[in-house]
Amino acid sequence: MKNDTIISIVTPSFNQGEFLAETIESVLSQEGEFAIDYLIVDGGSTDDSVAIIKRYDDRLKQGKWPVRCSGISLRWLSEQDQGQTDALIKGFRMASGEIFAWLNSDDTYLPGALQTVTDFFRTTPDLGLLYGDARYIDPSGDIIGAYHTEEFSLERLAVANIICQPTAFFRRDDFEAVGGLDMSLRFVMDYDLWIRLARRVPCCYLPQLLATYRLHGSSKTMNRAALIDNSEEALAVTRRHFSWAPITRVYTACSIRCRESLPGLLGASRMITATAAIICTVVRSLVLNRGINRSDLRLLNRENFCKLFKDRLELMTGRTP
Repeated sequence: MKNDTIISIVTPSFNQGEFLAETIESVLSQEGEFAIDYLIVDGGSTDDSVAIIKRYDDRLKQGKWPVRCSGISLRWLSEQDQGQTDALIKGFRMASGEIFAWLNSDDTYLPGALQTVTDFFRTTPDLGLLYGDARYIDPSGDIIGAYHTEEFSLERLAVANIICQPTAFFRRDDFEAVGGLDMSLRFVMDYDLWIRLARRVPCCYLPQLLATYRLHGSSKTMNRAALIDNSEEALAVTRRHFSWAPITRVYTACSIRCRESLPGLLGASRMITATAAIICTVVRSLVLNRGINRSDLRLLNRENFCKLFKDRLELMTGRTP
């Protein structure tokens, strides 16, 4: 076991008891020649989350869980925190592995994911960040679409979220070298980390299914109350790293604002919200970029134009509602 790769996985959780057991089992059930260092950081949940965590902790300690890898260390804590990023930072500070990842408490790893990741890191010593494919699932676990991933390009990362967070794995040394997660970020701490890692180490896309990404009303990705802050934070991080406000990210922020701001039937109309968002995007892009950015001209293509009249869920999953 001393020579086995140790993968540290952090699960931040708060009142996600509905999905937490499935998440935990997807980690503990992984098979292969590696060891798992699993850290669950609960934010003081008031539902049955702590009872669920204790149940799996007890089964491991009593030898009642069938361990199918080289070893599993489960550690957990439950206390009030300052949100998801704070919980992740706590977890990674306690982590002991050489490969890091995090799995949110409503997502899951697919069988064989960790062995696939282990093999790839072992055979690619200069690799810093690895990510793969994922399927979107609904609250019941049914597949509703595929996350759009593609070969890595820093330029593409500026304009599109091509790295699916639950499928991303990175080396501890590189994570620490770039300063870890940015505590000031609430929504796109992952996106910010990918950019900083990409400027230090090679990144690689592996076209294999590694995880599921759950969409539901209370998730940050879909929560309407958080969408404006989420899109604005992504735009701000992009501008900070690339000195550019890509028109795709400006449009996302403007379209969300228009949809949430327009009253009644106006906000429900795709045509009206898209038109308002286009006007807002043109004005805001000119202001943020102090004129026309040449890089934006490459984004004014038929594919992106067609996206203007699709809703958020359709864009993410590829399925028409």
